[in-house]
Amino acid sequence: MTELGEFLRSRRDRLTPREAGVDSYGRRRVPGLRREELAQLAGVSMTYLTRLEQGQSQNASDSVIHALARALQLDADERAHLFVLARPARPKRPRASEPESAKPGAEQLLHAMGEVPAVLLGRFNDVLAWNRAGHLLLAGHLDADAPARPEERPNQLRLLFLDPHTRDLYVDWDDEAALAVASLRYVAAQFADDRRLAELVGELSVNSPDFARLWAGHDVRLCTSGAKRFRHPEVGDLELDYEVLHLPEGNGQRILAHSARSASTSSAALRLLMTAS
Repeated sequence: MTELGEFLRSRRDRLTPREAGVDSYGRRRVPGLRREELAQLAGVSMTYLTRLEQGQSQNASDSVIHALARALQLDADERAHLFVLARPARPKRPRASEPESAKPGAEQLLHAMGEVPAVLLGRFNDVLAWNRAGHLLLAGHLDADAPARPEERPNQLRLLFLDPHTRDLYVDWDDEAALAVASLRYVAAQFADDRRLAELVGELSVNSPDFARLWAGHDVRLCTSGAKRFRHPEVGDLELDYEVLHLPEGNGQRILAHSARSASTSSAALRLLMTAS
């Protein structure tokens, strides 16, 4: 089954007939929608939907994609992901991408942010650069100069799933892990022919059952903002807001910046972290 077929299957599995407004009779082997039920809800033939899932039809109209999205009750991020999967670029041989480089202006911005913890992430979550505050908050146990050496760069996903220090850092690790994988799914559809992605997913799937389970779930989300709770080994508990600033070039690079509310205990903890280290 294609990536599109797997995504549609995963969305069918999570939607019950009652939620979809489908009359259900007799014993069902699965709780979700059957393929024929999705076809009926979207107003397409069973044959066409099967061909679409199997990658035999790559010219789905906007109206068909919108109809599938409505029938599956997809949110905005899932709809965008569905459009990318339903309109794949011409198949290419997997290519080995060149090591990413931090955009000079973005790296300059990181350091200008001073005590605001910030990192510049590559399309597959390699840490391309961080400012001092970002390093101390997220990975003070690692060499501060590691992002400047492509062969030694930390990868946010590797740290999250394979590094015990990072796992202990996040109070809500399960939520953080789910969000990270959903974000990778969203970005990965745009770089499906990049061998670097396949290698990273393969490595994490083999070494982390948690990652393998989440990746198989096909959840997608464009990460933009929210809040995170940290349990930092040096300054204790912090609750920080975050914003993700996607660079306009569309190459997958983005700045992840954290901030604490004014006059909060978390704000005091950040100041302590900067002065104590």
